[in-house]
Amino acid sequence: TSISASRGIAASGRRNGSGWRNGARLTTDEKFWTSFGNSVAMIVIPTLVGLVLAAMLFDLIGKKFGGGFASFLRATYYLPQILPAVIAAIVIGWILRPENGALNVILKAVGLGSLQHNWLGSPDTALASIMVIMVWVQLGYPVVIFMAALQRVNPELYEAAELDGANWFQRFRWITVSIIRPEIYVVSLTCTIAALKVFGPIYTLTRGGPGTSTIVPSYYSYSEFFQTQQVGYG
Repeated sequence: TSISASRGIAASGRRNGSGWRNGARLTTDEKFWTSFGNSVAMIVIPTLVGLVLAAMLFDLIGKKFGGGFASFLRATYYLPQILPAVIAAIVIGWILRPENGALNVILKAVGLGSLQHNWLGSPDTALASIMVIMVWVQLGYPVVIFMAALQRVNPELYEAAELDGANWFQRFRWITVSIIRPEIYVVSLTCTIAALKVFGPIYTLTRGGPGTSTIVPSYYSYSEFFQTQQVGYG
């Protein structure tokens, strides 16, 4: 029994030591930090675009065309949320194919053939192409949350600011952002979780490439675990 216990303690020590070494390796792993930086872009862009779009729907379009039209647009933006991310990635992949993808075909048809590009195969456009998918799928959630939050903003604040000569951006900065700050934190947290879970579009379209231009932490963990057999590090 004592020998078994000693072996168990020794094995536990080796596992802990390996864990510490993996942690130290991770802090200096440029590929990991690249993957983390790519995820940050997938957090910031949907949050900012959703915030601006919700403010425009509420403060501009809602006033000019009525709340019903603004609600219709909000529902339209939310529709991609019900679409599986892998299906969205496959559809966008068809559109962006270099040989006969819809985007390159349209560019050629309208006389802009010089702009044709291998969108997913070039490091300078691959991440932006993935971001189109992620923003399209995720945008509806921030818009819905922010528009719900804007319902509690007193319309008289906007009217008073407008009478004082404030333009739309000033009203957005000093009234909208300051009042719905709690919702901004919630959406940022939710988008962070969603960004760290992104796997399907990367696996379907780019496998993290070309190079490491579209790698994200979840796919990097998968590649280390299953492809290079670095189970502990993965």
